[in-house]
Amino acid sequence: MTAFAPDSLVLNRKLPLWYQVSQSLRASILGRAPDASLRLPTEEQLAAHYGVSVLTMRQALKELEEEGLISRHRRRGTFIEPGARRSTPRRLLGSIDAIVAQQSGERTTVLGHGTEPVPGELAEYFPETTEVVAYRRLRRDGESGEPSNWAENAVLPELAASIDPADLERWPMTKVLRDVVGVRISRITDTVEARLADPETAALLQVPLLSPILHYTGVTYDREGRVVDVARIRYRGDRFSFTVTVEAQ
Repeated sequence: MTAFAPDSLVLNRKLPLWYQVSQSLRASILGRAPDASLRLPTEEQLAAHYGVSVLTMRQALKELEEEGLISRHRRRGTFIEPGARRSTPRRLLGSIDAIVAQQSGERTTVLGHGTEPVPGELAEYFPETTEVVAYRRLRRDGESGEPSNWAENAVLPELAASIDPADLERWPMTKVLRDVVGVRISRITDTVEARLADPETAALLQVPLLSPILHYTGVTYDREGRVVDVARIRYRGDRFSFTVTVEAQ
């Protein structure tokens, strides 16, 4: 190996190998020492290091090249771009105010809204109603303009009557429900899981079909224990990180 030493990786067979390798190598590139060599090991060396085929390694390097992190030169080798930098991650933190604040730098477009039957997968959250008002929004990075995530919110109809869709282009749904509609929010439960991009998600987020994404489900409860909103957000894998802080008692 050269002076640039990529981190080791424990592969998860449930996710595409090329994606896991590209993410690990990306972290190594962006976290490298200032005086580290810009030259990467050969494809064969990297493949042996990660325990994957040369074809898988080639696909991972192609992903990084398309992102502008590396450049590849016939006969000369593969080099880290000197200006390569980490894009701003999406962070999910532990308070309602933090959840509101983490989306403040994004540009939001409301794709549509309207009343529809409660989706089957959300029936457990809305046992006393047959319809919800659904809102669909696309968010873009405030600096680059690249799509970062798209969201679907299912809201109780009596609350949706007080929501101006224009407000959702300025603020996240959590803020609108709390500060505009006046919902007394008691808690939000969050679930984050890895999924593959379906055709709609791939088109909206400008990622390859079936590429890995992060799927977030946030269930918002009021002080009476009712579910007032269920948010389902699909994040590009390179635009989101999940952070949990555990404090000693």
